[in-house]
Amino acid sequence: MSNNDSFIDEVNDEVRRDRLYGMVRRYGWIAVVLIALIVGGAAYNEWQKAQTRTEAEALGDAMLNALKLNDSAARAEAFSKIEAGQPSARAVLNFLTATEEYAVGDAAEGAARLQEVANNNDVPLIYRQIASFKLLGQGADTMSVEDRRAGYEALTQPGVPLRLLATEQLAMIDIETGDTDGAIARLKTILDDSEVTPDLQQRALQVIVALGGEPDLGANGANGN
Repeated sequence: MSNNDSFIDEVNDEVRRDRLYGMVRRYGWIAVVLIALIVGGAAYNEWQKAQTRTEAEALGDAMLNALKLNDSAARAEAFSKIEAGQPSARAVLNFLTATEEYAVGDAAEGAARLQEVANNNDVPLIYRQIASFKLLGQGADTMSVEDRRAGYEALTQPGVPLRLLATEQLAMIDIETGDTDGAIARLKTILDDSEVTPDLQQRALQVIVALGGEPDLGANGANGN
């Protein structure tokens, strides 16, 4: 390679370096900002996780302390003073509070808390279904048979985790209204269901026998469920 070629290469390298430094000086702040945003975002996420964990621990401690109290009135009062920011956490708190309020005869407050959960689309569907199921059970003395029947029937749809328990309650309404045959038929559908639990199966069997029916365990009985 001649001296001229070497000189030209050196000049070209120097020009490229000058251009690179110029771009860094002109646009380098963008890279700095991006790095700051990435680092800051990661730090914020970690802080937020720590805050969420701290709040959850504080809420859990407050609930446990309330559960340690000696009577339902004291527990209900303690639960009512606890603040829960997350919708799911508030739903759990409402379940606990409502249980104690019903225990001391404050059905209106208990029902209001359960209704809040049932109407809250920000909580998981199963929470809303449990709240509706509890409301129907607690409303046996205040709700009409038709309203209770309609409520339980809504919970017997395919895919609803509480469908067999709701079917059991519909059978109880059949008994309440004098429809013994209807109750036995519903209870037999429970026995035939592959998802029936041993406890529910036993209850259904006992009621069928008490009503004078003849239970047929079928495949579930053969499998020992």
